[in-house]
Amino acid sequence: MLDELYNILVDRKLNPRPESYTAKLLYGEKGINAILEKIGEEATELVIAAKDGKREEIIYETADLLYHILVLLVALDIRLEEIWNELERRKR
Repeated sequence: MLDELYNILVDRKLNPRPESYTAKLLYGEKGINAILEKIGEEATELVIAAKDGKREEIIYETADLLYHILVLLVALDIRLEEIWNELERRKR
């Protein structure tokens, strides 16, 4: 699923649509700062949901955080394979 979403985001970067939230993050006037702000916001919301033990909110906020992390990776031209390789390296 992450690979599929990543590929959709790459397509949005290469073929931006004005109405696309992803395009607004990638090409908005705030630049990468908009993406970074969303990551901070979503991470905080996830921490609060986890602290409160709200399972459904944890799931929802985790999905939001993962999405925004993927947008950041796409913006910086970092491939998922690079992340998987790093995780594989750490496993050893």
